[in-house]
Amino acid sequence: MNSEFTIAVHCLIVLASAPDRVWSSGSLSRKVHTNPARVRKIMSALRRNGLVTTKEGLGGGYRLGFSSGDVNLALVYRTVSCEALKLNWCSDDGAGDPELARVRSVMDQAFCRAETMLETYLEQWTIDSLLEQIKCEPDVPISDHFPVSAHKDKSTKYNINRIGGEG
Repeated sequence: MNSEFTIAVHCLIVLASAPDRVWSSGSLSRKVHTNPARVRKIMSALRRNGLVTTKEGLGGGYRLGFSSGDVNLALVYRTVSCEALKLNWCSDDGAGDPELARVRSVMDQAFCRAETMLETYLEQWTIDSLLEQIKCEPDVPISDHFPVSAHKDKSTKYNINRIGGEG
């Protein structure tokens, strides 16, 4: 996972919190504490996938392109994170090294399974569910607002605990 995912989610939360407002890249960047050029790059990916709409010209900017309860974090993750969990640690192609080929194969399978588990978990969260958590009282632990579907799915909760997450 990379920081573009977090920035994209934060931008979508900002847009969802004021759905009638059009946000410029400058105003969004100040809200999410990120460079405006980086925000524009991320918002461009979100726009290409219909998650935001744009208004050009004076007073232009970004708005949500969907109902905030309809889009889950897995979709946002797939939109902005390309091969996020697959790591490349070798500086050369390792031609002629059969052990390296086997290690790469095993690691590719591990990363593929981990990414599938991550996406399954992220499917349980929508922009609306995050907004609800943000609005909850500060003394109420966030874990008390864990997505309802995750409480029902014991295997997801077990897997999240296995990989060191909350649950």
